[in-house]
Amino acid sequence: MGEYRNIGLETEVDLASPHRLVQMLLEGALDKIAVSKGCVQRGEIDKQNTHITWAVSIINGLRMSLDKTQGGEIAQNLDDLYDYMSRRLMEVSRDNDLAKLDEVTSLILEVKSAWDAIPGTVKGDANTPSEAGPTSGGIAESA
Repeated sequence: MGEYRNIGLETEVDLASPHRLVQMLLEGALDKIAVSKGCVQRGEIDKQNTHITWAVSIINGLRMSLDKTQGGEIAQNLDDLYDYMSRRLMEVSRDNDLAKLDEVTSLILEVKSAWDAIPGTVKGDANTPSEAGPTSGGIAESA
């Protein structure tokens, strides 16, 4: 079953616009944090740390993809936010504080909400007419 899911995910990634890829990464980070929270509650420390590490890797990937030259202040603010989220998640690995997981979840949901609100003309989706091109201030394409 997992094999079919992986094929579906690979296909979606191959066909996704840069905008959709960022959405998928944000969703992936939220998923890993949710699984990690369940692991904390069950005392499954090894599994918890594995999922936190995945979430941190996803967030760091978003951070590395920022175009600070084109994105300016917005990209720098996102960089700072992603850095903060990563540090908070690493703290969870140390002290198992569920409030920190909830805080990072809330922050990611805010970013995702803003990302989801980007108009179709800016997203660069293949199925959406785009007069503005695939970027918005240099960050819509990167994160």
